[in-house]
Amino acid sequence: MDFNDSPEEAAYRAQVQAWLKENAPKKNEGGDPEGGDTMAASKAWQAKKAAAGYAQITWPKEWGGPGGTPIQQVIFNQEESKYPIPPNPFQIGLGMCVPTVMTFADEETKKRFVGPALRGEEIWCQLFSEPSGGSDVAAARTRAVQAPDGSGDWIIDGQKVWTTGAQFSDFGIVVTRTDPDAPKHKGLTMFWVDMKDPGIEVRPIHQMSGGSGFNEVFFTGVRVKDSQRLGAVNDGWRVSLVTLMNERLAVGGPTGAGWSQFLEAARGIAGLDGAPAIKDQALREKLADWYVQTEGLKHTRNRTITALSRGQTPGPESSIGKVVSALQMQELANSAVEMMDQYGIINDGDLLPLKGAFHWSLMYAPGLRIAGGTDEILKNIIAERVLGLPGDIRVDKDVPFKDAPTGR
Repeated sequence: MDFNDSPEEAAYRAQVQAWLKENAPKKNEGGDPEGGDTMAASKAWQAKKAAAGYAQITWPKEWGGPGGTPIQQVIFNQEESKYPIPPNPFQIGLGMCVPTVMTFADEETKKRFVGPALRGEEIWCQLFSEPSGGSDVAAARTRAVQAPDGSGDWIIDGQKVWTTGAQFSDFGIVVTRTDPDAPKHKGLTMFWVDMKDPGIEVRPIHQMSGGSGFNEVFFTGVRVKDSQRLGAVNDGWRVSLVTLMNERLAVGGPTGAGWSQFLEAARGIAGLDGAPAIKDQALREKLADWYVQTEGLKHTRNRTITALSRGQTPGPESSIGKVVSALQMQELANSAVEMMDQYGIINDGDLLPLKGAFHWSLMYAPGLRIAGGTDEILKNIIAERVLGLPGDIRVDKDVPFKDAPTGR
C-alpha cells in the first residue's frame, strides 16, 4: 500500500487545489440533503465543475469529460470534500443511470442525454426495487408489454419503491418484466422513461429521520417507444448488472457523526456518577472498537485507492466498507443517544451536541443498511467472491418466473 502521491498525482492535486480555492463556495450554500431550496446552488456548482472538466473526470472527451484516471477522480473528491459544497442530487444519474445509457443506448439517445446530465441540467433516478422483491432486483413484477396497435411501443404498469430523488428527477431507468415464462433473470428488459409522463405518479415516503428522500413510484399505462429500450429484449438482467456495479462505486459510506465526535461529546456529558461519561470503562471499550473499525476501513479504502493509482480495478472487497460502516453508524448513534440519558429524547438541534447529528444518524442508519445493497446481499458477495465460499442454493434459478413464489 502506497500512501503517497506519485509526482503526477501530486501535480494534479495541486492543480485541483488551486481551482477549488478560486471557485468553490466559501460558505455553506446548503443544508437540505434532499435538494429542496438548495437545488439551484447544486446545479450551479455542477455546471461550473463541468465547464472546468471536473464533473466526471473519468468520462471520455467525446462525452464531456477530460478522459482522466480513477485516481484523479479520487483526488478531486478528497479535495472537494474540504469545502462547504451544496448537496449532490446528480450522484445516482451520473454514477449509475447515465453510464448505463452510455453503454446500451443508441447514438442519438446518448447525444440527447449525456451532456445535460453532466452539466446538471437534468436529474436521473434508478427505478429497480419493488415492494414484493426486497433486495432481489430480478424479482421485478412491473410489466412491460408491447402495445396491441403494432406500433412497436411498450406499455408499462407496476410499482417501484425506495426510489431516491424521484420527486425531483427528470428521467429514470426502469427494469421491467417482459417474459413471465422465462426464469426471473432472463425475462427482464430495461427502458429509460420521462418522469414527467402523466402515467407516472411519485409519492414521497416520510422517513423517521424527518426527510422524504425515498419515494414510491406508480406506473399506469405508461407508453414508451422501443427506442427507449436499453439493451436487447429480455436481456435486462445483464444491463442491470452494469448499473449495479456502478452503484457499488457510487454509493458512499455514512456521513453522520463518527467515533471522534462521540469522543468529543463523551468528554462533556456527565455519567451516572457525575463524572464525564468518557471515564466509563465500558464506554471506552466501545470507543476503542469503533476506532479500530474506522482505521481498518480507512486502510481498506487506501488499498482501493492504491489499486486505482496503479491502473488496476478494485475487487469485490469494497463491499466490506458499507457492511461495517453502516452498522457502526447505527451502534455509535444508539450509544450516543443512550449516553445523553433523558436528554436523548430532545428533538431540537440547537440544544443537542453537534446540532443533533447523533439523532439524525440513529434514524438514518437503518436505511443506509438497505441502500446500495442490503447487509445480507453484501455479505453474500464477500462470502462468495472474496472468501471463495460456496454460493447460496437458489431453488428458483431455472424456474419460469410465473411459477416461482415471487411471480405470483
